[in-house]
Amino acid sequence: MKNLEKIIVGFLQQNPEQKFTTREIADWILESYPDECRQKQKRSKATVNPLDNENALLQQIVAEIGSQRPRMQKRYPEIRITKGRPRKYYFVESTGSAIVEERDLYPILSKFLWSELEIYSKCIDEERSHNYRGAGDSKWLYPDLVGMENLSGGWLREIKECVQQYGDKKTKLWSFEVTILINRSNVREVFFQTVSNSSWANFGYLVASEIDGEDTLKELRMLLSLHGIGFIRLNAENLSESQIMVPAKERSEIDWDTVNRLTEENKDFLEYIKLIRRFYQAGNVRQSDWD
Repeated sequence: MKNLEKIIVGFLQQNPEQKFTTREIADWILESYPDECRQKQKRSKATVNPLDNENALLQQIVAEIGSQRPRMQKRYPEIRITKGRPRKYYFVESTGSAIVEERDLYPILSKFLWSELEIYSKCIDEERSHNYRGAGDSKWLYPDLVGMENLSGGWLREIKECVQQYGDKKTKLWSFEVTILINRSNVREVFFQTVSNSSWANFGYLVASEIDGEDTLKELRMLLSLHGIGFIRLNAENLSESQIMVPAKERSEIDWDTVNRLTEENKDFLEYIKLIRRFYQAGNVRQSDWD
């Protein structure tokens, strides 16, 4: 069903603070969108579990609502889900002046990276990939932001030229996966998405503006320590209160095979590599060329 996520979010927004199981949400969808549901039933080519009756259709919608859960929680932090079984979905009205979208965090993160670490950063839009075939298709491949650290910023010209002759490193490459909220329901997914998306870089970081509960933070710290991923807590309202809570462990080598694949398939990543190449050729970097 098209726009299922928006339908669910809209329903919960219309009933703030009220808790609904996936079955209750599915019942409402069947009642409110009968034509769309019948079309879904007719289009289905399932043979193992055919949608040949209303109960089968209802169970399919229930399953699809469940599959939307991690993405919804990442994009809409005001949607909460209870612990235990059955899970219940509910909408918490924002107490702030505005609801922050995930993409709103990208320029804020870029400012933080430059002010704290002098990292040149660039956004990567997965929809600019050649292999893009729908929402989420490349979410396990591309990070939200990439960065370059210029190691030669304070070097004398003679040192820069010497390093150039030796073919030694003048940069370190960074990768960042961004989400608004990390909670018990999505902590493992967003973490392992970060692991997958940053495997090519010297440093990989998960970035979030909110962590829901001490149990979530404890789980996250355990995962970070096992895999060498770093964590940045980003304060969208007060940048000075943002901090690197867990530094990433450095990987000594870049995975150039993975970099080659990302460069072939995504235009933004190609531009990122071009900027790095330009730096090595010219020996300097212009902030205006980056995000």
